[in-house]
Amino acid sequence: MATKGALVSRINPVVLVLIAIASVQFGAALAKGIFTQATPLTLAFLRVAIATLIFLLIARPRLAGRTARDWLDVCAYGACLTGMNAAIYLSFARIPIGVAVTLEFIGPLLLAVVGSRRLVDLAWVALAGAGVVLLGALPSDIDPIGVGLALLAGALWAGYIALAGPVGRRWEGISGLTIGSAFGALLLAGPAVAVAGETFSQPKVWATMAAVALLSTVIPYGLELHARRSIKASTFSILMSLEPAAAAIFAWIVLSEWLGVAEWAAMACVIVASIGAIRSSRRTEAAT
Repeated sequence: MATKGALVSRINPVVLVLIAIASVQFGAALAKGIFTQATPLTLAFLRVAIATLIFLLIARPRLAGRTARDWLDVCAYGACLTGMNAAIYLSFARIPIGVAVTLEFIGPLLLAVVGSRRLVDLAWVALAGAGVVLLGALPSDIDPIGVGLALLAGALWAGYIALAGPVGRRWEGISGLTIGSAFGALLLAGPAVAVAGETFSQPKVWATMAAVALLSTVIPYGLELHARRSIKASTFSILMSLEPAAAAIFAWIVLSEWLGVAEWAAMACVIVASIGAIRSSRRTEAAT
C-alpha cells in the first residue's frame, strides 16, 4: 500500500499549492464562524498554540548551542507570525474576509518591489493602491479599524516573509517554525486569556480551532513545503496571489458573506498587481 507521502508526491505541485490555499481560507472561514462564541484574539491564540503542539510532536528542535542571533531571528519571526494571525482575525470581525485578505496582500506586494526604482514596479504599486482606494470609496460597509488591522496584518506578513530566509538557514527543518510559533503563543497568551471569558470551557471552540490549526497552519505548510521542492519560486508566488479570491469564495460558502462588484474589482486590482510585481521582479533577478 502506498504511503501518504508517496500519494502526495504523485500530485502535481501546482495542485498541492491550490489545495493549501483552499485549506488556509476554509480554516479562516470556520474560525470566523465561531466569533460569536469567543473573541478573535483568543481564537488566534488557540490556533497558534494547538499548531505549536502539533509541530512539537513532529519536530524536536535543538536548543543547545544557539547564538543570540539565532534566537533574535526566530523570536522576531514568531512575533510576526502570531501578530499577523491575531491582526487578521481582529480584522475579520469588522470587515468581510475577502476584503481583509485583499488588503493584507498589500504587505507582501510592497515587499516584492521595495527599493525598486523601475516605473513598471511603481505602476504595480499604483494599481494595488487603486484597489485600496476603491475599497475606501465604498459606503459605511467598510470599517476603517478593520481596514487598518488588515493592513497591519499585511505589514507583519511582509516581516514574516523577510525573516523566513534567515530563520530557515539558522534552524533546520521545521525547527524555526516550531520555536517561532511557541514564542508567538507565549506572547499572545496573556491578552488572549484575559479576554477569554468562558471560551476554554466550550468543547465546540476547542474542536473548531483544532481543525483550523490543521487546515490553516499544519496541512498547508506541509503541502507547500513539498510543492516547493519541484516548483519555481515565481510560480509559487503567483499561485499564492490567488489567496484573496479563495478567501472570498470560502467566506461565501461557509458564512454566506458575498462581496459587491466594487469589492471584487478592488480584489482584482491587488491580485493583478501582485502577479505583475512578482513576474517583474523575477525578470530583474534573471537579468542580473
